[in-house]
Amino acid sequence: MFVLMEDLLDKLKLLSYEEEALRRHNMRPLSRHYFALPTNPGEQFFMFCTLAAWLISKAGHPFEQPQEYDDPNAVISNVLSELRSFGRPVDFPPSKLKTGCGEQVCYVLDCLAEEALKHTGFSWKRPAYPTEEPEEEEITEDDAELTLSKLEEDVAEEESDNEENYIDLNVLKAQTSRSNMNDTAKQEEILQSTTDAAEWNLEVERVLPQLKVTVRTDNKDWRIHVDQMHQHKDGIDSSLKETRGYLDKLHHEISRTLEKINSREKYINNQLEHLVQEYRSAQALLSEALRSAFLQALLVVAMLTIMLAEFDLCIFCVCLVVKVTEALEKVKQETEEKGSSMTDGAPLVKIKQALTKLRQETIQMDIQIGVMEHTLLQSKLKEKSNMTRDMHAAVIPEATVGAY
Repeated sequence: MFVLMEDLLDKLKLLSYEEEALRRHNMRPLSRHYFALPTNPGEQFFMFCTLAAWLISKAGHPFEQPQEYDDPNAVISNVLSELRSFGRPVDFPPSKLKTGCGEQVCYVLDCLAEEALKHTGFSWKRPAYPTEEPEEEEITEDDAELTLSKLEEDVAEEESDNEENYIDLNVLKAQTSRSNMNDTAKQEEILQSTTDAAEWNLEVERVLPQLKVTVRTDNKDWRIHVDQMHQHKDGIDSSLKETRGYLDKLHHEISRTLEKINSREKYINNQLEHLVQEYRSAQALLSEALRSAFLQALLVVAMLTIMLAEFDLCIFCVCLVVKVTEALEKVKQETEEKGSSMTDGAPLVKIKQALTKLRQETIQMDIQIGVMEHTLLQSKLKEKSNMTRDMHAAVIPEATVGAY
């Protein structure tokens, strides 16, 4: 998915999408993994719809630019129909494109970009690699010791590198003539040395650390990689020799145990073959017996179900007959009671007895009413007498007024 997104971005740059598509809608350029990772689903879906419409129109099919508030399902269906018209297979549901990111989004845009490149007449060409000149290998000296002459040459080279101004030709000629004169003078003075041995030893001790040659290894050098490969190969060979012995021993033990198991299995099969045959015959007989017993049980169950149905029908009929007889007896009893009541005078006697009882109850009620009225009259009279007594007691004599 990430590789597909990078290829898509290269194809969009070939189609100059920044000038034709993004500037028209004031959008930012896409990153390397814009449609591969989910960041903002709404923004990514709108960017997908915009680029898809632009690529379809770029491929020669007129397509209306979708707006921000359009139906996403309709936009996706239109884009997929255009993709199918180009002959591209679509073997995924349209809902995968609603998120605006993922493998399906990158696939759709990549196919549309390829169709747009075909329509514009773009064709991929073989890359033209620049010719590289062979570099001269630097020969490193293995000698760790440096002579005094080499040291003087290095010091002279460093001094010449540090100089900022170039040396004039005349000055160079004067220096060469002067050096020649010095060489002739030195050749005469070689016979007698004026240097001190102690100073010479001190100078040697001071310069000795600088005379050590250190060669810096470059990790990008193919020779170092070859040496590492040889080292790893030697390590693999040594470890393989050790492990191969263990593996061969383990293989020998496993093969020996497998042979023992096979021989033991054959022996057991030969010893128990007649028992296996008897077991198989007994199993066959048992299966036949079970099948016959199952069929008999099925027949018995069928017969019992039929008998049960008949018995239920008989019980239902008996219950129905019993209910009918009970209803007839009840009707007969009611008719007999009504006939006897019509011919007999018992109801009149009951009515007379009820009337006498009602009269007695009314007499008792009248007596109770009279008693209640008498008690109410007495309570009223008593209350009236109490009121008059209280009124007479409320009159105060005049002789007793001044005492207060």
